[in-house]
Amino acid sequence: MKLEEYKPILYRQEDGSWVAEVPAIPGCYALMNTREAALEELRLVYRMISEEYGEKGLPLPT
Repeated sequence: MKLEEYKPILYRQEDGSWVAEVPAIPGCYALMNTREAALEELRLVYRMISEEYGEKGLPLPT
């Protein structure tokens, strides 16, 4: 699956930082100072997790 097939959640914390996450995939989240940076970091995290699942021969959660 591609990141675009998941529904990411984006929210702002009390300190003003942004969290972007894909709840369907454990550990797939990013915490950054801006909304855009959080989404970009989420793409990188997703890619790393996707590669790890692939190396183990496992499908990503749906």
